[in-house]
Amino acid sequence: MRATREETTHRQRPWEERIIDSGPEEAERPSRPLPEAVRQGVVEAAAELIGALPHDEVPAPLRPFARFERRKRAKLAGHPIAALLEKDDAFRLRAAGPLREAQPELVEAVESRDVPPAADPVTVAVIAYLLRPRGWTGLVEAAREELERSASASEEEAAERRIAELRDEVAAARAARAGELEKLRGELRDSKAEVSELRRKLHEARTKAKSAQDRAESLAVDTARDLAAARDSTAAADKEMRRLRGRLGQAEAAAEAARRASREGRNVDDVRLRMLLDTLVDAAQGVRRELALPSTIARPADAVGAVEPGKQAHRALPGRALSDSDPQLLERLLTLPQVHLVIDGYNVTKTGYGELPLADQRTRLLSGLGGLAAQTRAEVTCVFDGAELDTPVAIAAPRGVRVLFSHPGQTADELIGELVRAEPPGRAVVVVSADREVADAARRAGARPAPSTLLLRRLGRS
Repeated sequence: MRATREETTHRQRPWEERIIDSGPEEAERPSRPLPEAVRQGVVEAAAELIGALPHDEVPAPLRPFARFERRKRAKLAGHPIAALLEKDDAFRLRAAGPLREAQPELVEAVESRDVPPAADPVTVAVIAYLLRPRGWTGLVEAAREELERSASASEEEAAERRIAELRDEVAAARAARAGELEKLRGELRDSKAEVSELRRKLHEARTKAKSAQDRAESLAVDTARDLAAARDSTAAADKEMRRLRGRLGQAEAAAEAARRASREGRNVDDVRLRMLLDTLVDAAQGVRRELALPSTIARPADAVGAVEPGKQAHRALPGRALSDSDPQLLERLLTLPQVHLVIDGYNVTKTGYGELPLADQRTRLLSGLGGLAAQTRAEVTCVFDGAELDTPVAIAAPRGVRVLFSHPGQTADELIGELVRAEPPGRAVVVVSADREVADAARRAGARPAPSTLLLRRLGRS
């Protein structure tokens, strides 16, 4: 096969049989596009010429590429160079100048149609394309056939190498399969021996288990008899113990109820008394500041007659004379000492931002109340209606804000009423709600109602 390939190669040498006399240069045209290697060589030769020419001698279409690096010039200006080589014969002949200087003997051989057999067919085709002597298309076609033949030969060699590799892989796989098969046979023999040993041990275990079962049945009869007697005595003891535990639980429940009642009654009274006392102290201090009362007893100089300046009129307590719609009402009420601000939660949120989900409403309101409590130091309690909730709602209440939900079957209005009635008489309690019934009930219980809009306006300023 190799001898046949060498004979074919010798028979198709381009410089021996493909140089033909096809008439004038103008009549010779290649039947197909140039091979890629020949085209690349022609473009690189022209790109080399562009870099060596003065700027004013470079053809106008190629001047933008004249300052590029040679390889970049050949890559980016390939199409303009190829087009100009076909149109401009003078430029094409000048592009052959560097090749003439570098390989003068090969250029003369191509022009004289006496190409050496050992010459590179691609270089010969490049020179033939640029100089275009008679028969140059034959040289180009010969280069094409030589390139195709080289590619085919490379593919055949690669295929032969691949076949040899596959044969080696098959042989290795067969050897590995034989070794694996022998290994599996050995494991099978070992497994059979192990199964035989396990069967022997199983027979021995069954024999021992049968004898043990007989002994266990005998012991079970004796144990059942003893257990029946023990159960009878235990049942009597359990009955007596349950009776004693019932009496003990009743006694403990009665004692705990008595202690709780005593403790809760005292705690509630103490808290109400302490709250009332703090309110009275703060109110007394506020009245002293409002009335500008002296902080000491009368002095001797106070008895000396003289004309004293006019005193300021006594001011009313904050919020007493203000209407419910007065913007200053809530500000005045928050200045009261130990004031307790009770808020109807959903009434306020639905008045201000009812389009939000309930969870977002609660979060927004409690965030504002946290800031209000920090600014005014007032006691703040926010009440939400929890009658329709299946489970308790998890809420992170801000510092200084008490959050309460009404019990199932109880409304938030009823819980607000309980909070107002739990306060001692005389303490300042403010109920924030736009519900008329809640406001009237708060006023009857001694608390001062305030509309929800005032609180929303106050939180908006915060």
